[in-house]
Amino acid sequence: MAPRPPISCGLTVSAAFLAGAAVASGVAIAQQPNMQNALDSLLSAQSSLQMAAPNKGGHRDRAIGLVNQVIEEVRLGIAFAAN
Repeated sequence: MAPRPPISCGLTVSAAFLAGAAVASGVAIAQQPNMQNALDSLLSAQSSLQMAAPNKGGHRDRAIGLVNQVIEEVRLGIAFAAN
């Protein structure tokens, strides 16, 4: 059996965070699967952007800011639908 390549620490932390977020928002997953899927994807994108080299002429930083705004909007939408 060939040895498996090591998993990066950032990926492991991101996966653990997403798993914890999914457990913590169990009701949201059951009631808002599309919004929760979007949130999971956005959190993954956020992590990838943060790990990217900052040599993008400010575009990486702007993308991080925009993704952060969208994450907040999705969370607000999930919370609104829960009420």
